[in-house]
Amino acid sequence: MIFILTGAGISRESGIATFRGAGGLWGKVRVEDVATPEGFARDPERAHAFYNALRRRLVAGAFAPNAAHQALARLESGAGEPVFLVTQNIDDLHERAGSASVLHMHGELRKARCRNCRGTMLWDEDLSRASRCPLCGAAGSLRPHVVWFGEMPLRLGEIEAALRSCRQFVAIGTSGTVYPAAGFAAAARERGAGALELNLEPSANAAVFDRGIYGRASETVPRWVEETLKNRQSRFPAGGILPPD
Repeated sequence: MIFILTGAGISRESGIATFRGAGGLWGKVRVEDVATPEGFARDPERAHAFYNALRRRLVAGAFAPNAAHQALARLESGAGEPVFLVTQNIDDLHERAGSASVLHMHGELRKARCRNCRGTMLWDEDLSRASRCPLCGAAGSLRPHVVWFGEMPLRLGEIEAALRSCRQFVAIGTSGTVYPAAGFAAAARERGAGALELNLEPSANAAVFDRGIYGRASETVPRWVEETLKNRQSRFPAGGILPPD
């Protein structure tokens, strides 16, 4: 199994601003106001306005998958082994590029979550305190289906199981500062997996990886995918006959 972890760097070239760094979203709005349960409880309309603005642009098609997203979709269909794709991003660019199975550990912007019945649902409209849950009918109970600071990422059990069984771990466009994701490479290597970093520049935990390839994701990821697919074809040629060792 190939375990792929993607972060904000893969979507930056599609025009989606990162949360951290120069020009990041956290430089324009206080994290405490829009990305914590306490901030939402204090002023839900402020938090809704922040995510509504992002969601509108995503739904309107302001952002398109780039060559890195498209390359990972090709890898999924041609690798000849499972590709476990986990993203820290809340956009849907992987799905729009053609990836069939994506685990969003930090939630999805185009979904809403009900605090009353705990259900989640597709949601492309604005959210407000007047929004009513279509599952249980409660009003004012909906929030963005996004993991905020102080909350646990989603589906960690599945992620941990995949880290135990993968043969290769690849991180793409991640900062290496956000846990638990920043610890995934070390966890995979402890089980004998190789670890590769594809990033614009070395991440905060670059020393954990066996190898790093640095540059724009839209250039490095397609090259790596094509190399991976080519190597597989040389090992398993048409007819299924293995070449001699």
